[in-house]
Amino acid sequence: MKQTAQQLRHGFIQYFAERGHHAVPSSPLIPQADPTLLFTNAGMNQFKGVFLGEDSRSYKRAVTVQKCMRAGGKHNDLENVGYTGRHHTFFEMLGNFSFGDYFKKEAIQFGWEFLTQIVGLPKDKLWVTIFRDDDEAARIWEHDMGISPDRIMRCNEKDNFWQMGETGPCGPCSEIHYDQGSGVPGDDIPNGAGDRVMEIWNLVFMQYNRDSKGTLTPLPKPSIDTGMGLERLAAVVQGVTSNYDTDLFTSILAAIATRTGHRYRHEAPADRSMRVIADHLRATSFLVADGVLPSNEGRGYVLRRILRRAARHGRLIGVAEPFLYELTRPVVEMMGEPYPELRGASATIAEVTQGEEERFIATLDQGLPIVNDLVSKAKAAKRTTLAGEEVFKLYDTYGFPIDLMTEAAREHGLVLDEAAFQRALEEQRERARKSAGFEVVAAKPVIEDLIGKIKSSEAISVHLQEDKPRILKYVATEFVGYEHREADGLVQAILKNDQLVKEAVEGDEVELVLDATPFYPEGGGQVGDQGLINGPEGRVEVRETTRAAPGLILHKGIVR
Repeated sequence: MKQTAQQLRHGFIQYFAERGHHAVPSSPLIPQADPTLLFTNAGMNQFKGVFLGEDSRSYKRAVTVQKCMRAGGKHNDLENVGYTGRHHTFFEMLGNFSFGDYFKKEAIQFGWEFLTQIVGLPKDKLWVTIFRDDDEAARIWEHDMGISPDRIMRCNEKDNFWQMGETGPCGPCSEIHYDQGSGVPGDDIPNGAGDRVMEIWNLVFMQYNRDSKGTLTPLPKPSIDTGMGLERLAAVVQGVTSNYDTDLFTSILAAIATRTGHRYRHEAPADRSMRVIADHLRATSFLVADGVLPSNEGRGYVLRRILRRAARHGRLIGVAEPFLYELTRPVVEMMGEPYPELRGASATIAEVTQGEEERFIATLDQGLPIVNDLVSKAKAAKRTTLAGEEVFKLYDTYGFPIDLMTEAAREHGLVLDEAAFQRALEEQRERARKSAGFEVVAAKPVIEDLIGKIKSSEAISVHLQEDKPRILKYVATEFVGYEHREADGLVQAILKNDQLVKEAVEGDEVELVLDATPFYPEGGGQVGDQGLINGPEGRVEVRETTRAAPGLILHKGIVR
């Protein structure tokens, strides 16, 4: 009997719990104690300190179903989403872990037994790969598991030596692959061309820590880290060759079809857009539920790119108005049982999505016709590139995202002339520097950024008000000094050394941006006010108040 994704989640946890593993909840998508990661991208992230011997747990065996993101940074699948049946930004990783308890033999035995006896995959459809020098793993697979030597492949470091990042825990690995049959294009061996033989489970034998110089140091205790994508496993078990045909996506794609009027599996370009939208809706829902909001930096910028890419693909299949926010509910309904945090944040997810769509719609209205015109001209001239100078004009005039222009070119077999784009960008910056004078003074980048946040009403954070999520957004500072000498206000931003920061400590020189203030800013021959801003965790002695731009008042002072 074909198993649902929820049955696979439950069965995986149950199998390992019965074998002494502690069931550990998924950690958030925002890494809690690892500044090297933009997002949680593997099940082992929350156990990194344990592998390094810096942390300890009350258990030596663990099992998880971990929510993961691979968009931005080294691990980035964003541009491939929609073009294949197996790439995703958000995905779930099944994993079992040993912290100095069992090692290769048990890990291999558990993996083989779960797939062949619990899930019921045919043994003759499975392949195994190992690191080229790992004779121990080869012996275990052949002599203990009874795998024929001709189904065991030795591979190089690129394919069978795993590491989380440039530094950190690492070691040789053994992968289990599944042959989908001759109906799927590709070679009939692992790591070949095409998708016929697909990796489904990676068993990592954590033996080393790699430092910034590339030096490998043995870990205090050899450990086990395994990872298996739920989406791929579901595809194999449910007898489909695309993850998007599993029950993880079918209800979401059905909702997209109803909203857009396009039937999935009917037309290739529309299918691609529907896959993009389905994947990005899942990523958006989980990111917002974990506290990420659209912005121009870091995690928020990745979320903004994901939402805007989905909005563009909506436009490609005929939806001109904001609509993604309506489709976040099917995601919550589909994923809310294993991840109840989605249900609690359902209204916030829809509100954040709608707000970002509405802000981006004018850019799409103005920019897409110009992009299409550039593509048509390039094809008519039989060029293989989009002119970088023309693309820059679109970017500079309308703020049309460069990554969306790159994708539009790709869809028509073109590439963007990035070198010409960068030249045009630098020339524009140089002109701006030279034009700075009495009438036109170039604002600092951080001020320009804040002006943009205020104009677009960008979200700052989410907090609970009367047990309901409320989104705080950037607003122009309201001057209330004519009516009040004292007033309550929300700190919207903290500037330190011309950079936005999350916090400041005693003695720091800062500039605060509030949503309302009684402090009169310098201007009209009047000196800016001085005074105190008191907060629950400290105060700022304001020595100068200035107006950086209309609606943007800066309170300069010292943290006390």
